[in-house]
Amino acid sequence: MIRRRFKPPIQRTGTSFVINLDVEERELIARLLGEMRQLLVGEPGQPVLRRLFPPAYHLADDAEADAEYHRLMSEDLAASRLTSIATVLDALDAGRLADEGAAMAFLQAINGLRLVLGTLLDVGENDDPTDIADDDPMVGEYHLYGFLSWLLDWAVQALSSGT
Repeated sequence: MIRRRFKPPIQRTGTSFVINLDVEERELIARLLGEMRQLLVGEPGQPVLRRLFPPAYHLADDAEADAEYHRLMSEDLAASRLTSIATVLDALDAGRLADEGAAMAFLQAINGLRLVLGTLLDVGENDDPTDIADDDPMVGEYHLYGFLSWLLDWAVQALSSGT
């Protein structure tokens, strides 16, 4: 019996990070990031993006302040996410993240995908997305959410591992 050594999906190698994902996984992430990019450049205020741009002020009396915050910051926040997406798309093609900045962009992009998907699935803090019936019409989306969570966890571990 031949045993293959497990390679983490994201692995620090000195100051850079290797992306150890299958071609199909890279293509899936690239497609999802492309879809998220389209959402970000599309019509503002889309409900599916609410977790990407959460309220800065939570009290009903602060609605005006929150609207002003979003008026001032939404464009910058979207631009930051778009920059991260571009960085990750380049990294997926290259098979590596050049440095910690690129690794942070990877974290932001993958977490953004999770937030959008979590919004679609209405995943809450008390929900267990792995506890889904095989015949649920959204079972594939829940599995994708689990994959993105797993990938995000490995990316955090790689970034935290030091040199």
